[in-house]
Amino acid sequence: MKIAFVGCGYVADFYATTLPNHPGIELTTVWDRDPKRLEAFCKHWHVKPAQSLDAVLNDKSIAMVVNLTNPSSHYEVSKAALLAGKHVYSEKPLAMQVEHAHELVELAEHSGLQLGGAPCTLLGEAAQTAWKAVREGKIGTPRLAYAELDDGPIHLMGMRDWKSASGAAWPWRDELEVGCTLEHAGYYASWLIAMFGSVKRVTAFSTLVAPDKGVPTPAQPDMSIGILEHVNGVTSRITCTIYASHDHSLRIFGDEGVLVVGECWDYGSSVGVYPRGDVGLRGEKYLSGLHKVGVGLLPVPLVRKPTFAWKTRGANRMDFARGPAELAEAIGQRRTPRLSARFSLHLNEVVLALDARKTGGRTVTMSTHCETPQPMPWAA
Repeated sequence: MKIAFVGCGYVADFYATTLPNHPGIELTTVWDRDPKRLEAFCKHWHVKPAQSLDAVLNDKSIAMVVNLTNPSSHYEVSKAALLAGKHVYSEKPLAMQVEHAHELVELAEHSGLQLGGAPCTLLGEAAQTAWKAVREGKIGTPRLAYAELDDGPIHLMGMRDWKSASGAAWPWRDELEVGCTLEHAGYYASWLIAMFGSVKRVTAFSTLVAPDKGVPTPAQPDMSIGILEHVNGVTSRITCTIYASHDHSLRIFGDEGVLVVGECWDYGSSVGVYPRGDVGLRGEKYLSGLHKVGVGLLPVPLVRKPTFAWKTRGANRMDFARGPAELAEAIGQRRTPRLSARFSLHLNEVVLALDARKTGGRTVTMSTHCETPQPMPWAA
């Protein structure tokens, strides 16, 4: 399948560097509204630049548009691509308003097109291993999950100097103005929805921990905590900050143990189980083990070793191109993609509800739901 990138910013390099892992998709052209960024990306990756967005949309050889623009442009670009008869894979979120996300999904379905969205970490080896462990009952019945997405005080870490492989600046302004919740909550929310079903209700809180970040941008919340109530009875909590020390761990608590994943941005992350065992009513032995790294931890072997190529800068080890590649494969096989339009819509609504700026901290009942996606074939 021939694809085109729209947007050549920082994240586009992560997609480009992992494209060779997926010979079923071919990048034929790219476009960006910034001529210098477009030129730099095309020179670095040896790809043909398009003359305009219309040129991309009017090219009948291109079957899919990969929308890598900034979040405020996702809706507009994806809608234009769908109207042009292109399948679309969009960076997160699908849209900044749930009504716009609904519109995109309905447009895709009405047109017989596929629409999918990032993040694709759910398709990674660590996520698939953890999900399989839950399905196989390695921790008994799951009851509670804690997901951490803390990235440290990025404003003290030289964020304005970060560059991608092709020289694109890290979009720090978007990160601060859009907020860490909308930017990052989806990484684990997608796992939790797949494992425990659609979310019925979301209760969120957010605040601004560090008002002065030394940059001219509106002060937005840099810390949020959200509670998700899933249809199968599990309660999960997601914490997002760009101030607390780096922590991307996940813990799922069950009747017979705790499943632990070390890092959601690493497809090869360690996965393990702390069995409850005979710990008595208060559980002192069990709890003390959790505070000592590795004490009592039983490793869960990955369902397969992640061997994909990764040759660019970035604090992650993710196969970004796996998302559009899986969408293309689903189109070819005439099946529902794992990161389907309805799954992406529900994830979009959940993440927007986690943004307490818009909900006022109220408990919000979700208007959407989704079917549980199928595991990857090598993790079934």
